[in-house]
Amino acid sequence: MRKLFLIVLSVFLYSSTTAQSADAPIQDSVSFKTPYQSIYTFLRYLQEDPYYPELAAGIVKQTLRNNEEAQEIVVQLKQVLDGEGHFIYLEDLPNDPDYTDTVSRQNRYVLVSEYPNIYLEKYNDKWLLSEKSVREIGKLHAKVFPFGTDKLLNLLPKLGTKKYMGLHVWQLVGILVLILGCVLIHKLLTFLFEKIIMQALLRAGYERLADEYILPVARPVSLFVVFLLLFIFIPVLQLPPGTMQYVVMGVKAALPFFGTMVFYHLVEILCVYLQRLALKTKSTLDDQLVPLVRRALKIFVVLVGGLFILDNLNIPILPLLTGLSIGGLAFALAAQDTIKNLFGSLMIFIDKPFQIGDWITSGDIDGSVEEVGFRSTRIRTFRNSLTYVPNGKLADAMIDNHGLRVYRRYYTKLGITYDTPPPLVETFVEGLKEIVKAHPMTRKDYIEVSFNEFGPSSLNIMFYMFFEVPTWSEELQGRHEINLEIMKLAEHLGINFAFPTQTLHIENMPGKPSLSPTYEVEKAGEKMRGYFRK
Repeated sequence: MRKLFLIVLSVFLYSSTTAQSADAPIQDSVSFKTPYQSIYTFLRYLQEDPYYPELAAGIVKQTLRNNEEAQEIVVQLKQVLDGEGHFIYLEDLPNDPDYTDTVSRQNRYVLVSEYPNIYLEKYNDKWLLSEKSVREIGKLHAKVFPFGTDKLLNLLPKLGTKKYMGLHVWQLVGILVLILGCVLIHKLLTFLFEKIIMQALLRAGYERLADEYILPVARPVSLFVVFLLLFIFIPVLQLPPGTMQYVVMGVKAALPFFGTMVFYHLVEILCVYLQRLALKTKSTLDDQLVPLVRRALKIFVVLVGGLFILDNLNIPILPLLTGLSIGGLAFALAAQDTIKNLFGSLMIFIDKPFQIGDWITSGDIDGSVEEVGFRSTRIRTFRNSLTYVPNGKLADAMIDNHGLRVYRRYYTKLGITYDTPPPLVETFVEGLKEIVKAHPMTRKDYIEVSFNEFGPSSLNIMFYMFFEVPTWSEELQGRHEINLEIMKLAEHLGINFAFPTQTLHIENMPGKPSLSPTYEVEKAGEKMRGYFRK
């Protein structure tokens, strides 16, 4: 309500200048002794009635510019203020001849906070536009009226200056033309997307890309271009400052809004491309990285777009960011584990200790990796349960990745009976080696098969070899086939596998000879030498 009251009061003050008595000379009200008087004079004599730019030009230091240049400068400044919707509240202007700016500590007054380089300075006893301000006005005018749109300010008023509903005829015509132009451009861009770009994608075989990703981008792009044109041409209409202030603010806020929508949909297109690149790699971990990148980019786009929207709505961002930083610090202290898990997930994606589908073991964790998220990793155990492991814990733990094994070890002991003669044992060992060499899934350069142990009830043959297969199922199939070949070889050679047995010997039975063996100790050395002579 206060702002509305100030607008009405300022408009009244502007309009009251037209009610000045015709008897009084206009020059009597021209004064530049205070910031208030200088700005009031500048605004008063650039109204439609009275319109005396030569008097308003007094705000420019005459030693710096001649009268014609000074008039052009003040008119450009007025056009910039009206075109951008900057409303100057007269009652807020200082009326002190010795006013001192609190920031610069000088006799200086900035007209509009958005233009800190446009300010009044005290020269002797007058408050006039500074030389720096005079130089900046031309640049600012070219920025507000780009592509020569300021020339329309001289052409449009020729359409008529009568007022209807508070606006001149040329302003109403300009609004109508601008609306029709925006509608036509929107239709044209929509046609280009749907009829040309979409048809080209469909002919190229990208039907899914066209329907799901390109088409949703068409409308935001079209609206972004429309509001960009509005942003360029609206200052030409020179609407009343109170109205222009909100119109410009709305258009400025709409630009980053539709821009955010465009980039939000472009993230989807980028992630489709990244997904195709991920499918070409052998690693399965980057397949999980694409959804995380998609989510992170969308959050980033929304946050940045939101900041631009707030800034264009003249909402101070710096206090907001300061508050967020302080709140973020408190949040970080309260969520240390979450942040630790986030960095843990980054380390997993960088180091790649495992891939999706790998069988890993880490402490009590044993299963295959299904998904790696920002906070945790999902592991499917062999009991078919789902375990969620925090990434911070997983990044610090020792991980045994069975999925990265090139070879899969197979180690067992083959126990044969004690009555197997030595030549047959040796033949059996050689046959086992041939079985491993003949199998297509085994490693051929590292085989260990040897009779290396006398067991309690068997002669033990160590069987040590490796399978060269990628999955556990193929390893089990290989074991199955190798074990069957071992059994067939043993059956073919007539070798019996031993099992735990006990034999009870009774040395002496009444009326029967003793079962204790007798040894020829004296002839043992001679027999040994004869054995080794062979």
